[in-house]
Parts: sequence; structure tokens; C-alpha cells
Amino acid sequence: MLMPKRTRYRKPQRGAINHQMTTNGAEVSFGEFGLQAAEAAWVDSRQIEAARRAITHHVRRGGKVWIRIFPDKAITAKPAETRMGSGKGAPDRWVAVVRPGRVMFELGGVRPDVAREALRKAGHKLPVKTKIIERESAGETHA
Repeated sequence: MLMPKRTRYRKPQRGAINHQMTTNGAEVSFGEFGLQAAEAAWVDSRQIEAARRAITHHVRRGGKVWIRIFPDKAITAKPAETRMGSGKGAPDRWVAVVRPGRVMFELGGVRPDVAREALRKAGHKLPVKTKIIERESAGETHA
């Protein structure tokens, strides 16, 4: 499971979810195909791992997978059946803050049909609507 080695603050505040399109991490940079978020959400570390497993299982450990998001925000939770008050709960899980347009996974070194199907399966494991995008080639002309 992904989680940071250390953080500046043990219990960060929630913050509002920003629904504006992201400016960084919106293009395929490493592989040939990418899985792009179409909406904003918190993606749990377990969901990231499930999507990664779906990709590697479908490509039969061929090609290369890049995970472009990292769960660096701690989410706290109070125990069940606890009375109100007595402070904030203990850190429970880690999430990555994902904005629309963010490329979450990239895949390279496999056939296009295999890559699309692997990313489609990974998208089902995530709490956001996703879109499969291809890398923009440098010498490509659009007619």
C-alpha cells in the first residue's frame, strides 16, 4: 500500500475538492497510453493498488506501468459508536487528491488493444470517471 514515509502534519484538514481542470500532469509523459480522470475525487491507496494490479494482470507482466498519483493526504476517522467530542480521530487511510484532467496511470510497451483494455479495467477500480488517452506524437499532422 502506498503511503508517505513521513509528513509535516499528522492530521491535515480536509479542504474543499477543487473541480477545475488541472494544469500539471494532464499529458501522457512516460508511456504511450494514459488513464485520465474526468472528475475530481479522493483516490484511496487501496484503490490505486487495485487498479495497478488490474493493469499488470491484464498485460501479463509485460510492458511498463507508471503510477502518476501518490496518496499523501491522511484521512482521519473516529472509532464506531464513539460519543461526539473528545478531539479529532486517528489517521485511518491515505488518499491522493485528483482533479479533472489528471493522468493517473500510464502504460507503455504493449499493443494498443491490450493497453486500452487494461486501462479500461483499471478505470473500473477507481471512484472517478476516466478517459483513455494516447500520447501526442511529435511528428504527427492532423488533417
